[in-house]
Amino acid sequence: MQFSDFWDRMDSTFGSSYARSIALDHSLSDLGGQTIDQAFEQGENAKRIWMAVCREFGDRVPRHLRR
Repeated sequence: MQFSDFWDRMDSTFGSSYARSIALDHSLSDLGGQTIDQAFEQGENAKRIWMAVCREFGDRVPRHLRR
């Protein structure tokens, strides 16, 4: 998954403002308690981060975007 695809999915799911807020402030347990921004800074794969978002936010993520 490309970085731009990740953000397209985040924006589509949460809206751009809330997506940026989640990326900055929300710690994801599947990422060892890191935020999305921290995980990207550490070089984590966009697909792995997206899957962590899908697990964390479950039913908020449209089914067709959960892969």
